[in-house]
Amino acid sequence: MIKELVTLGTLLLITGVLWLLQLHYPSLYLQRAFISFLAVTVTYFLFKVVIEATIARRITEAKARYSFKKAVSILYMAVLVAILIRIWIEQTETLLVSYGLLAAGIAIALQDFFRNFVGGVIIFTTGIYRVGDRIELQQKYGDVIDIGIMYTTLLELKEWVAGDQATGRLTLIPNGYVLSSVINNYTKDNNFIWDELEIPLTYDSEWREALTTMRRIVGEETRAMASRAEDDILKLKEKYYLTIRTVEPEIYLTLTDNWIMFHIRFITDVRQRRQVRSTIGQLLLDEIERSEKLRLASATVDIVGFPEVRVKQQG
Repeated sequence: MIKELVTLGTLLLITGVLWLLQLHYPSLYLQRAFISFLAVTVTYFLFKVVIEATIARRITEAKARYSFKKAVSILYMAVLVAILIRIWIEQTETLLVSYGLLAAGIAIALQDFFRNFVGGVIIFTTGIYRVGDRIELQQKYGDVIDIGIMYTTLLELKEWVAGDQATGRLTLIPNGYVLSSVINNYTKDNNFIWDELEIPLTYDSEWREALTTMRRIVGEETRAMASRAEDDILKLKEKYYLTIRTVEPEIYLTLTDNWIMFHIRFITDVRQRRQVRSTIGQLLLDEIERSEKLRLASATVDIVGFPEVRVKQQG
């Protein structure tokens, strides 16, 4: 703030000197120089002292504050150049061309700023996502912990972590991406997703017993969530065109060359997907170990013979 006040004082001093000079030595150039410095002083006071120094202090987010100050500086220079062009150029055609070039320069310099600003306004007004939502944007996956006017802050999930769990990093995504990117929102109007677990069993296993066992275990583990999901689906149908979706566990079979693959489809809470998968997997393993009719399959290699090798001794 001290730097801005010193600069403002210097500009006021130069403006005062030019005012005295043009009073004692009337000249068109001195008059224009006085008006130019007066315009510089007023513009500097408005943009640098009032707007930048006062408003920027209230912006707590560092990147947003930097972007705001950068935008103010560019606008300050643009307004100043526009005023100086108006003072020193009298021909209308030249003036219009100069303003056109200036407007193009401003648009290029501030395109990211305006894009992020408009994106922030859209987020706040439309509710594409809110604080607390779990989203995926620009191949970044995480929980929204803050939405600024320029950036959205995520608590990052996945990356090097195998499941839907936090890495500990904070990811800042420019709001402008909401204008042109696909946004996956996992918790906008509901808190459930469908997940799948694959279990391979050998062909000599009793597959009918396996189906019964899997339906029982998965049904018991997901019953509470399925009930809540059913209520959410009814609400979704009032807002969107949504066809009937079953919330009960479903099991599909695929016959391969080596085993019978059981695809277990079930519903789970968005934030408990890894835990539910682990619990169901443990219960199924316990049941398979206790049963004499069920065997887990795995890829095996049978060696049926070795080629004959002869060693010829020389010498």
